[in-house]
Amino acid sequence: MPHDVKSRLTELLQQALASVAPTATDTPIHLERPRDPTHGDFATNLAMQLAKVLKRSPREIANRLVAELPASRLLAKAEVAGAGFINFTLEARAKTAELSAVLGAAGAYGRSRLGGGLKVQVEFVSANPTGPLHVGHGRGAAYGASLCSLLAFAGWDVTREYYVNDAGRQMDILALSTWLRYLEQHGAKLPFPPNAYQGAYVRDMAEQLTVARGDKYLRSAVAVSAVTPDLPPADRADDEAKEQRELHLDALIAKAKQLLGPDWAYVHQHVLSEQLADLRDDLEEFGVDFDVWFSEKALFDTGLVARCVKLLEKKGYLYLQNGAKWFRSTAFGDEKDRVVQRENGLYTYFASDIAYHLNKFERGFDKIINVWGADHHGYIARVSGALKALGFDADKLQVALVQFAVLYRNGHKVSMSTRSGEFVTLRELRGEVGRDACRFFYALRKSDQHLDFDLDLAKSQTNENPVYYIQYAHARICSVISQWGGDLQSLAEADLTRLDSPRELAIASKLAEFRDVIETAARELAPHLIAFYLKDLAAEFHGWYNAERILVDEAALRDARVALAAAVRQVIRNGLAILGVGCPESM
Repeated sequence: MPHDVKSRLTELLQQALASVAPTATDTPIHLERPRDPTHGDFATNLAMQLAKVLKRSPREIANRLVAELPASRLLAKAEVAGAGFINFTLEARAKTAELSAVLGAAGAYGRSRLGGGLKVQVEFVSANPTGPLHVGHGRGAAYGASLCSLLAFAGWDVTREYYVNDAGRQMDILALSTWLRYLEQHGAKLPFPPNAYQGAYVRDMAEQLTVARGDKYLRSAVAVSAVTPDLPPADRADDEAKEQRELHLDALIAKAKQLLGPDWAYVHQHVLSEQLADLRDDLEEFGVDFDVWFSEKALFDTGLVARCVKLLEKKGYLYLQNGAKWFRSTAFGDEKDRVVQRENGLYTYFASDIAYHLNKFERGFDKIINVWGADHHGYIARVSGALKALGFDADKLQVALVQFAVLYRNGHKVSMSTRSGEFVTLRELRGEVGRDACRFFYALRKSDQHLDFDLDLAKSQTNENPVYYIQYAHARICSVISQWGGDLQSLAEADLTRLDSPRELAIASKLAEFRDVIETAARELAPHLIAFYLKDLAAEFHGWYNAERILVDEAALRDARVALAAAVRQVIRNGLAILGVGCPESM
């Protein structure tokens, strides 16, 4: 089915419309694929759109449109259904003709010019470099990487970007945690704060400090412990106790900076470098690459944060209250105004975030997509408002929200707290179920929907495991082509009219949907639609494979069926490549 089949059907309907309603020829014509294949290959609600203008029932208009349709070898039939839909069933040749396009384009099949070469920046993951990525981060990584591949496939010029939060309190906490473990390893008797970073990787970084610098960073335990406020009892979990623990942590950070002096910068840079290197390696092993690693610290070093705040102040969107500068974000739909500069002169995280988005716009992107955790939903209005206040088109910014995946092992939910150290890393998950299962299972739901990651299912080699099911279809086809033993180039001469069984025509129709799926998924920022499509395509293939022989004795029919199988294989490859999933040739 050639890709222009929609345009050809549209032309037929436009000619019929000109006869039925000459004054309404500007009515937009929408063609959709019915969910139920018994309703044909395409359907339109054009008659319903015309009912009010023509003051007639949709069914009457639909019947007249069908009667005025020009004859076409494209159509097997057109019939009126329901309240006034028109369903179109294509001729078999129109369906099988698409196989030639699949085999001819190979890895480029399904590519679109929808994006028109426009520049789009996608910022995703951007987890604080304070510890290994866990399975919650994995979903954002898988979604963002698949989205970037999808947009590039659909014609956008994509920049993949990671925003490194290297200037905030969390990095100070990690540096402190590492230094305290360093002191502990050198014999200091100090209580380790329960709200500091607890993971074994912190001890590893502390040991690296000793290897690199010996006892250079040793300081008096008495001096370190002389901080206020004191820690509350361990059994207290009320809000006041939590606040006291955070204040104690801040006091420890201040004390560490005082005692270490210039050496604090080395400890801070050490933990940042170690964690960033680990993040890069982890993501690369997951099949996720970035074009840009953007430093938050650079926003301060270049003066962009200060410039951004001055711009907002100049435009009249800041006011002073209790010594702090507030942005009037309520003027843009936010629930309350937000501080951008505290009374002590320090800028807030929000201020640096505004500056980062100012930088994105100044780099000239046509579209900016932020992939954020669902808990950042309330952040959208204030960032969008700041962009409007700065005079930018906030509609260029789109935020895709991602729910964190919840991992279940043996039916039990697994804790994922970075500070406590009780979390399952992305590496551990890959080691248990494999990269392909990780990437595909993360893509199985719309990004803003809750996802339970079923380890038992992901590891199973059954038809219930969707990634196994799709990869098995690919491996089966590789086996068939190997047994066939012919030259794939010769399939260009195959007589595709021999494909006339309902299963074969259903597969041909499903293959022709791939281009539409790509464009719809790109418009909706929804790579999960590709996962759904591939599951359906694999099901169509397995049903055909189990019902009919492909390598029959008759050469013409055999080659036609091999061509169909090869086209399925190609589309599976193209779809799985977007999702970052491999295609094994044997299983």
